Amino acid sequence: MRTIIFGATGMVGQGVLDACLRDDGVTDVLVVGRTPTGRTHPKLHEIHHGDFTDLTAIQEQLAGYDACFYCLGVSAAGRSEADYRTVSHDYPLAAARALLTASPDLAFCYVSGAGTDPTGRSRMMWARVKGETENALLELSPRAYMFRPALITPLPGTTSKTPWYTLLYRILAPLNPLLRRLAPRHVTSSTQLGQAMIRTAQDGPPGRVLATGDINEAAAARPQSP
Repeated sequence: MRTIIFGATGMVGQGVLDACLRDDGVTDVLVVGRTPTGRTHPKLHEIHHGDFTDLTAIQEQLAGYDACFYCLGVSAAGRSEADYRTVSHDYPLAAARALLTASPDLAFCYVSGAGTDPTGRSRMMWARVKGETENALLELSPRAYMFRPALITPLPGTTSKTPWYTLLYRILAPLNPLLRRLAPRHVTSSTQLGQAMIRTAQDGPPGRVLATGDINEAAAARPQSP
C-alpha cells in the first residue's frame, strides 16, 4: 500500500508516520508538509508545500496512492472561527479533492476528535467546524473514514506544537497505565491510530466513523512490525 500523510510533524502525525514506516504492508510513504520531518527511511519521500488551500502545483505527484492519512490540525484555543475553519475545514477538503481527482479509489482517513458534532448544534465552535468537515468528506467519497479519538498518548520523545497540550501530556503520562485500565475505550496512542488507519484503508472498518474503542480494535488487528 502506498500512503500519503499530511501533518506528519505534529504529535499525532509523528506516531502515524512511525506506524507506516514500521509496517511491512506499507511500501511507500509520501509526506506533504511545510517543514521537513527530520526522518530518513528508504520508503519515505517528502514534498514541501506552502499553500494547503491549493495543491495544483503538486497534483501530479499525488497520483497513484492508495490512502491518505490526514493528521494536520490545530487547537481552537485563542483562534477565531474563520482562522480555525481555514485549517480544519478548507485544508482537508482541498487535500481530499486533489487526491481523489488523482486517485478516485483512494481511502481518505481524517483525524477528527471525540465530541465532534455533525448536526451543527454544538455551542463549541471546534465541534461544529469538525462536524461540517466530516459531513463534507463523507459526501465526497465512499472511502472517507472519520477517526474520533479522545485521549491520545504520543509517541515517546515527541511533543505537541501546542504548548498546553505538551504540559497536559506530561502531567497525564504517569497516569496512562491507570487510565488505560479504567477507560480502555477512551485512551489510544498516536501509533495505534496509525495502525488503525492502515487496517481501515486496506480492509475497511465496520462503519465510517471510528471512536476510540473502534480505533483500538482496528489497531489490534494490525500489530506493528518490529
